[in-house]
Amino acid sequence: MPTSSTSPREREILPQLSNATIVRWFKIVAIAEAISWALLLTGMYFKYLATDRTDVLVSIFGALHGGIFVLFVALTLLVWRRLRWSFGTLALALVSAVPPFFTIPFEMWASRTGRLDPTRR
Repeated sequence: MPTSSTSPREREILPQLSNATIVRWFKIVAIAEAISWALLLTGMYFKYLATDRTDVLVSIFGALHGGIFVLFVALTLLVWRRLRWSFGTLALALVSAVPPFFTIPFEMWASRTGRLDPTRR
């Protein structure tokens, strides 16, 4: 049970993860989210356009994409909190997960502008 002398950082849910680790995972998942989009779109091609149509790929890649999407959203919220992003940056990060492949340009922009600097406070 935390005492009144416990700092807010010590009361965090994931205090053992460094900002550098969280940023590294954010970048990995941003790329994985884009790759899962490509897989899902491939599955949709075979479901709707291919000569030998099958929907099994959409079932597999859709579930994979959905899981990675949820992980991306969770990591985005964690990075927002840890690195003290503005609400605008948070919104842009979340919106980047909706159109195919936009998480990669967002990650590149956020890295270039220092928003993914693990020392940022």
